[in-house]
Amino acid sequence: MTETVLVVGGGIAGMCAGMALARRGFPVTILERDSPPPEGDADKAFFEWSRRGASQFRHPHAFLGLMCNLLEENYPDLLEAFYAAGARRMGFQEMLSPELMSKYQAQPGDEKLWVLMSRRSTIETVLRRYVAAFPGISILNGISIDGLITEQVDGRTVARGVRVRRDCVQRFGTEIRADVIVDACGRTTRFPFWLAEAGVTVPDELHDAEIVYYTRHYRLKPGVSEPPRTGKDRSAGDLGYIKFGVFPADNGHFALIVCVHNDETELRAAIKDGPTFDAICRSIPGLLPWIAEDKAVATTHPFGIGGICAQWRHYVVEGTPLVHNFFAIGDAAIRTNPLYGRGCSIGILHAHMLADVLAGNADAHSRAIVFDRRTEDELRPIYQASLSEDRNGIRRAIASRQGLVVEANKGGLKKWLGLAFGDAIAAAARYNLHVMRGMMRTVNLLEKPGAFLRDRRTQGIICLYMLRGRARNAVARIARGPTRTETLALIAAGQAHRNVDAA
Repeated sequence: MTETVLVVGGGIAGMCAGMALARRGFPVTILERDSPPPEGDADKAFFEWSRRGASQFRHPHAFLGLMCNLLEENYPDLLEAFYAAGARRMGFQEMLSPELMSKYQAQPGDEKLWVLMSRRSTIETVLRRYVAAFPGISILNGISIDGLITEQVDGRTVARGVRVRRDCVQRFGTEIRADVIVDACGRTTRFPFWLAEAGVTVPDELHDAEIVYYTRHYRLKPGVSEPPRTGKDRSAGDLGYIKFGVFPADNGHFALIVCVHNDETELRAAIKDGPTFDAICRSIPGLLPWIAEDKAVATTHPFGIGGICAQWRHYVVEGTPLVHNFFAIGDAAIRTNPLYGRGCSIGILHAHMLADVLAGNADAHSRAIVFDRRTEDELRPIYQASLSEDRNGIRRAIASRQGLVVEANKGGLKKWLGLAFGDAIAAAARYNLHVMRGMMRTVNLLEKPGAFLRDRRTQGIICLYMLRGRARNAVARIARGPTRTETLALIAAGQAHRNVDAA
């Protein structure tokens, strides 16, 4: 390949795009506005690396089976470098409930059901150093751009390069040109605005998840082991007014997340306070084993991220590419709620899809059409599943504020059957290995969402569970925790206690 490729954005999607393209013979230049990771270990990267270009950099991430298997198949030495830095592999057997652990017998395909547990800073540090030594790739750090260079060819808009921001001109020149431009800038990408300046409007689908996402990081105290993640009380769940979860990471670190609806102003204000964040989390039985005072110490204050949306940008409209030689991947093209942990897997899959399309198609028009079609076929089901989960979460949050229960037996037979079916799936996945395997294939994006439900054996098992009744099945779904009223009372009591101490 003699075509040059310019990848703008040096996050996970951008670096993976660089590797996938370079392996197919394309000379690749990656532009990254932030500095490279500091010298030193994983903790130094987490606490000292400034990543202004990735707003979610210090929020926890789930590295699902889709991403992990792509790495294992294509870059096994990179995976070993992740392990050396402290990242951990968690296999299917370790994910099983106590009820299923004693019944487990390995089956073909189980080896694909695994996740990588690590802080994103650790993954990015190792990845950046690995890609810096990758043949055919050049990384330019500390470079900011402020425009896309386009020209009109036979009535078509064609991308030719990028304009360099004034304060970077002395080092990099006024512009950088390439045959193909790849937008890997993530959720804050400016390329749609630059295209608009060139007369190209990029339509999109945009759906607000209506939540704010708060994180606090911790480190286990010396001699303390992680509590089991398969106990009676779940370490992730939805209480309606709050969603919560534990993200185990590397080198004894882990993070807790708490998500609340935008309109929960009192909760949002309170949860920014460290002691209040801990008090709320300790009131949830599934989280208490992680952050009891004798178990762990906080390493950050709580911090949040808003503007959480599902977004799909369209670069092909009614069969016509809006721009040639330009492609957007990962969050720059398709965003899902980070609560579900699908972003990194979507990004690396999208990067490899692009490399396949560019290597297999020489014509710019054909490339745009084929990439758009593959994106729709492979990523649209994941996007739609995430959007559906967002809408369900919004309904639960609104109902919780109104003192209602979404799962109440109201709304007619159709709603009742839907709720009963959902409870039966949850119970079957907890107590039946066949259903659990299918669900974990969906969770890890190894098949299209819900595909396991088309299996006749799975359907039969779920029908049998429906006969047990909703009350019995719901135990597998419901996460124990305080009511909204109880949490607000806890917050008020804590504030009153601090006021007395201050006086």
